Amino acid sequence: MDLFLLKKIATVLIMPINVVLLLLIIAVIFHWKKPKTSIRCLIAATVILLLSSFPPISDRLMTQLEDDYPPFTKASVPIDYIVVLGCRHTSNPALPVTSQLGDCSLERMVEALRIFNLHPEARVITSGFGGKNKESNAQKVKQALVLLGVPAQKIITENFPKDTEEEAQLISPRIQGTEVVLVTNADHMPRAMGYFEAQGVSPIAAPTGYWVKDLDGDKNWGYYVPNSKKLEQTTIAWYESLGKLVQWFKSIF
Repeated sequence: MDLFLLKKIATVLIMPINVVLLLLIIAVIFHWKKPKTSIRCLIAATVILLLSSFPPISDRLMTQLEDDYPPFTKASVPIDYIVVLGCRHTSNPALPVTSQLGDCSLERMVEALRIFNLHPEARVITSGFGGKNKESNAQKVKQALVLLGVPAQKIITENFPKDTEEEAQLISPRIQGTEVVLVTNADHMPRAMGYFEAQGVSPIAAPTGYWVKDLDGDKNWGYYVPNSKKLEQTTIAWYESLGKLVQWFKSIF
């Protein structure tokens, strides 16, 4: 099996919702023969589900990732490259290209456009493979940027990297010794910066797509009700935290 696919499958299996489902399945299997085990699994599944979808806990977990780097304003020096890391899209010619981008790709594309307007001297590097799509994520983001006014000749596409580590390995030789802005989601930024720094590049972080926009602001009673959006947020935070742990192990060995 492809190592990339194996890594993705292993990661999915230990996400909170899948752990809950596994515990529920075990609870059903042992319901008659081992009722105490069944009840323990049921309680554990309920606790994990409640904690993972409880907004105050989910927000605290996410801000531990998102607060590592401040938002990008304007650099004091000319920028050579704006690197936009790949994410998701679904190719469908019936839709405008901006609607074909997944939320994360759209957020990164918009941030890259904002920075390009601040630094029109820069060139933009879009990155990311296509998966099962005929066109790469790098191409789709480029098309959206061109649609919104960025000259096509100012955009370089890297169509083959499958993940952030491959992006850093492929792009870093091109941008060594230059002024670079790195665009990715705020929760993903700590891991992305680590991969580029391991390749000898020290980009300026430009985080975008914040899940938590005002942690300490006033909250109404609805904020304290568990919901599916916060379960998704916790899943992303868990995924990125695992990614950082794997990155740390790789740096040791």
